[in-house]
Amino acid sequence: MNLLTSLRKELLEQWRTSRLLIVVIVLVVFGLSSPLVAKYTPEMLRLIPGAEQFAGLVPKPTLLDAVNQYIKNVAQFGILLALLLSMGAMAVEKDKGTAALMLVKPLPRGSFLVAKFLALALSFLVAVALAGLAGYLYTLVLFGPLDGSAWLNLNAAMWLEMVVYVAITLLFSTLLRSQAAAAGLGLGAILVISLIEGIPGIGQAMPGRLVAWGAAPFMGAIVNPWPALVTCLAIILTCLLAAWLAFKNQEL
Repeated sequence: MNLLTSLRKELLEQWRTSRLLIVVIVLVVFGLSSPLVAKYTPEMLRLIPGAEQFAGLVPKPTLLDAVNQYIKNVAQFGILLALLLSMGAMAVEKDKGTAALMLVKPLPRGSFLVAKFLALALSFLVAVALAGLAGYLYTLVLFGPLDGSAWLNLNAAMWLEMVVYVAITLLFSTLLRSQAAAAGLGLGAILVISLIEGIPGIGQAMPGRLVAWGAAPFMGAIVNPWPALVTCLAIILTCLLAAWLAFKNQEL
């Protein structure tokens, strides 16, 4: 069994277990709802008894509000889903003994690991693409046209950030046999990276800065994406290498 065969098996499993469908539904729902929330927040406030007076204080929604709402929802929930889907990718396979059965095929351990990573990355790529399409169409209807290339770059940046957390959590899932522990360490990594992003200078090279680059054209700002891009790729490659080094010496 080679890498492509293993990847097809992983993608089929993503579909059969409805994990791909769940990711797509969640992100598409937020892609659709984000411009709606931005557009109708003042109207919703007027429907709440006692909150009518605050509705007039809310500025008229703009296209930038829709973009910001989209980024906040899709990026945050995408990262959370990356943690939840990756936490058991290796830990469950080892705990149930299915990893040992697959490796008897024979399948190189590196191919087994990379296939899982690629399957997760492709699943999020499909979900982000569909969420981006949904968000674009609803924003077009409610606020007007968006810069298509800038919107594509924004969604690509958010996808890459999600893949970073897929790689991090997959590493913890490889090191441990408990998916709960892998999820806990993955959440800890999210918090640590979020804290580092707030440090001047160093924060410019963190994954979240790549999303800021994607959002910059809509805000009339200029952001250098290269430090964050290099960091994202370095984290992914380091996590995969560390996971492979740990996995190839593990007893299954």
